[in-house]
Amino acid sequence: MLALLAGWADAVWDTGIAFGTVGARRRGTTVEITTFRADAYDRVTRNPVVAFGDTIEDDLVRRDFTANAMAVELTGAERTFVDPHGGLAALAAGTLDTPAAPEESFADDPLRMLRAARFVSQLGLTPAPRVVAAMTAMAGELGRITRERVQVELTKLMLGAHPRRAIELTVDTGLADEVLPEVPAMRLAIDEHMQHKDVYTHSLVVMDQAIDRETAGPDLVLRLAALLHDVGKPATRRREPDGRVSFHHHEVVGAKMVRKRLRELRYPKAVIDDVAQLVFLHLRFHGYGGGEWTDSAVRRYVTDAGPLLDQLHQLVRSDCTTRNRRRAAALQRSYDSLEERIARLREQEELDAIRPELDGNAIMKLLGIPPGPLVGKAYRHMLAVRMEKGPLGDAEAEAELRRWAQENGLG
Repeated sequence: MLALLAGWADAVWDTGIAFGTVGARRRGTTVEITTFRADAYDRVTRNPVVAFGDTIEDDLVRRDFTANAMAVELTGAERTFVDPHGGLAALAAGTLDTPAAPEESFADDPLRMLRAARFVSQLGLTPAPRVVAAMTAMAGELGRITRERVQVELTKLMLGAHPRRAIELTVDTGLADEVLPEVPAMRLAIDEHMQHKDVYTHSLVVMDQAIDRETAGPDLVLRLAALLHDVGKPATRRREPDGRVSFHHHEVVGAKMVRKRLRELRYPKAVIDDVAQLVFLHLRFHGYGGGEWTDSAVRRYVTDAGPLLDQLHQLVRSDCTTRNRRRAAALQRSYDSLEERIARLREQEELDAIRPELDGNAIMKLLGIPPGPLVGKAYRHMLAVRMEKGPLGDAEAEAELRRWAQENGLG
């Protein structure tokens, strides 16, 4: 292959020449070129024993799905379309099937089962009944795939056009038990408003509604937070004396569960932190009620959300799934009111960067103290006062610091 590409391609590089694959670029177009393959798998690891094949038919039968088991013959005078497994017809029908028996394909590489769900999300395809049956029977095999590779497929699934269909497929087949077991676990808990048969269905609706509110393309953090925002409910479900169901502090429990699961899936720390924080904060708004929050409470809401504020807005609005139109309209009006107050305070106070008038240096100078824990304690007090009262002005801030110092034996 290298000899054939020499003088034709602008650049050539080794992407796995031991596996018969090289990369090339010509006039801005990048391609990968590979020889016919006829690999064998030990069915313990995912690593194949590389073997080069002799025919295109042998190569195509080892592909994941019929939709990508098609080829075009370029060497003859006429272009010949090669489709031994009916991939074009399956694609036209919106069907996802495997070239060989799905049990054989998935035994070779169990990640293909999760990839099937990913193609459902990205392409809107429907798995053939035999594919679903094999996924259901072999879901446990996914456990021998590295978490990093599982995470890559899950991320692509979540960012697709139809993630709800894909999540439902993983739950129905048992794949979710190997990837996100907290999601199928939500089927066991009825939501407290009795609006859905379970918290799982509610969470799928919230994810759909959050996707509808996206303004800058697919948002992985928002979608994960919407899907997982109520994962703490099964663990916190309680039957109250009056017969109602409660889930006290499920947002706290849920945030811890989300952090643990996403860490296990090897997600980047920034993604883990952001998703967990949205789960932790998603109930905060419901204390707003009829608008009785003080300016201090609004400042804390914005400060705690930080750069996630817009995503928190989207998540909280999406979390309204009641069929009661009057109640839904009241919740949206209440959140409109909160956003309007945030906008007004932003104009007045530079709300996104709240800090006390006195920084650490000013505190040390005013109190005559050296660097140390006491400075941090004083700073936190001044920040709390700033949150509660808004901008103080330099004179009032200095007076407040002296008052605090005197109360703490520093005066």
